[in-house]
Amino acid sequence: MIAITGGGTGGHLVIARAIKEELNRRGIKPIYIGSTAGQDRIWFEHDEGFEKTYFLHSQGVVNKKGIRKLLTLFSILRSSFTCKTIFEKHHIDSVFSVGGYSAAPASFGAFLSGIPLYIHEQNAIQGKLNSLLRPFCRAFFSSYDKEAVMTSYPVSEAFFQIKRERKELKTIIFLGGSQGASFINALAQKMAPLLHQEGISIIHQTGKKEFEALKAFYDKEHILADVFDFSKEIPDKLALADFAISRSGASTLWELCAAGVPALFIPLPHAAANHQYFNAKALADQHLALILSQSSEFEPSALLEQIKQLDLLSVSQRLVQMIQTGGAKEIVDSILQPQSKEKPC
Repeated sequence: MIAITGGGTGGHLVIARAIKEELNRRGIKPIYIGSTAGQDRIWFEHDEGFEKTYFLHSQGVVNKKGIRKLLTLFSILRSSFTCKTIFEKHHIDSVFSVGGYSAAPASFGAFLSGIPLYIHEQNAIQGKLNSLLRPFCRAFFSSYDKEAVMTSYPVSEAFFQIKRERKELKTIIFLGGSQGASFINALAQKMAPLLHQEGISIIHQTGKKEFEALKAFYDKEHILADVFDFSKEIPDKLALADFAISRSGASTLWELCAAGVPALFIPLPHAAANHQYFNAKALADQHLALILSQSSEFEPSALLEQIKQLDLLSVSQRLVQMIQTGGAKEIVDSILQPQSKEKPC
């Protein structure tokens, strides 16, 4: 039996879901251990693909000081022993971690129980928990780190199915994630009149907090746009887009690659270790993406001109070569193979 752990944000959870779905295809129902904080419960509490789900009161240690840090560390240790009991109950023989603070109790619990730990690092810069546990894991998976077990990023087949060559800039999609991104929403408001004048259609994921305000903005400006707060049908939205303006969380970045959608990435400036910037840089260094810093001064018209000068056809053709299908299968194959053949971290 396998336990999947980790989460907090959609970027972590989408990997957990991909591995769960691959295990389900093989007739295996894993358990899931996450946190009561973050998005873990929203994603998986009622997911029938898991035999059982557990949500512990875990928190991140980063940015905590003094007594608060000590109390958080004690809580993680206590929850690790809870996980040890859970592992015994479900006869767990492997733990797969996607990182994030949600992963700490079960990851340390695996160490306490002598159970092999497998880790997937989504980003170009390792998270602190993953860096700490890497020397002790059975295998460390990454799409960036050549010293790890290199795999294609586990992206849903739905994104590969919509890939196509982008030849003309007919539709732009603004992606702020399920929680939205105020900076991207503000940028969309500045660019929308220009895009409308040029006959470029707009798709805009606003997040729930600013949805009503953005909907009112487009109505007031008499701009017909596909505006939504959250959707489980993102592949359908991307299928219509020729270009994306987006955060550069790893899952979103690789989904855009799979679909062949060129992008301007605006990294979240407060992301841990600035990992969103380095995610985007990996593509920008190969002239496959544009990057805009939130602190940059820019004119919307100049930004639009920069986008229009991109060779969309060439970029979209090269993006789909950056990722292959079967990333989740590669990882599950490695977890399920006999331990004597495993590649150590």
